[in-house]
Amino acid sequence: MTTNFSRFEGTEDYIVSEDLRNSVNVAVALSKPLLLKGEPGTGKTLLAQSIAKALGLQLIIWNIKSTTKAQDGLYVYDTVQRLYDTQFGNKDVSDIKQYIKLGKLGEAFTSEQQVVLLIDEIDKADLEFPNDLLWELDVMNFHIPETSETITAKNRPIVIITSNAEKELPDPFLRRCIFHYISFPEADMMEQIIKVHYPDLENTLLNEALKAFYWIRSQHNLHKKPSTSELLDWVQALSAGGISPDHIYQELPFLGTLLKKNQDFDTILRRVHNRGTGENQQTGTRIFRNW
Repeated sequence: MTTNFSRFEGTEDYIVSEDLRNSVNVAVALSKPLLLKGEPGTGKTLLAQSIAKALGLQLIIWNIKSTTKAQDGLYVYDTVQRLYDTQFGNKDVSDIKQYIKLGKLGEAFTSEQQVVLLIDEIDKADLEFPNDLLWELDVMNFHIPETSETITAKNRPIVIITSNAEKELPDPFLRRCIFHYISFPEADMMEQIIKVHYPDLENTLLNEALKAFYWIRSQHNLHKKPSTSELLDWVQALSAGGISPDHIYQELPFLGTLLKKNQDFDTILRRVHNRGTGENQQTGTRIFRNW
């Protein structure tokens, strides 16, 4: 098994802070998983894609669900297919190896080249899931009892693990990871992010959109605050809709691009109404509801 260390500096379409860049490079240098936490929309999943792109590596994504078990990432023994072949097929079913299907972790271990392995939203699984992965992530191998075979990683993958903090992760698991919390971008970094995607966006429109966006995020009792991806959609809608920058903060055009919960939509409409004049708010309501 080999380990290559190439420094990650970010990519042209992913703006990375110095702290996050250092966390990535420390995790790679120490051959430890990088555990990323942060609210949805802070770019945790996109970071793994950026690392793979920057280092020229394949990205393998293991999407975790509430029913996912650690065993699923190693391998699956397809007993159903073997039973079917026993009854109806003409294969030699004594060759059990043909019914062993590698999971995402198994694919990463057997790859001829180093890969980036994203274990996405680990906190969705049950509490035993992280602990069940500890040994394999430490020693970089696992055993398949059905074939008496041990799979050893040819190249240690760069492991990125994301969590939305829906539940706490076990301390033994945390001790084996490099941890980084991705804070939601401040306005100046958000401006850089938007300009990467829309370099020709008018500065006045951008400034007013950012002012309105962070005002919305500052409001209490929102069920789902708008994220970076929703802001990118919003500024594109504002530009395509020909909205005057003077109207953005007061009227919040196309609000449904930012907010995805009925309660949040009504909350913001009510607070916009309270802060402005009646005529302006009625005009704004027509714009973002009907465009």
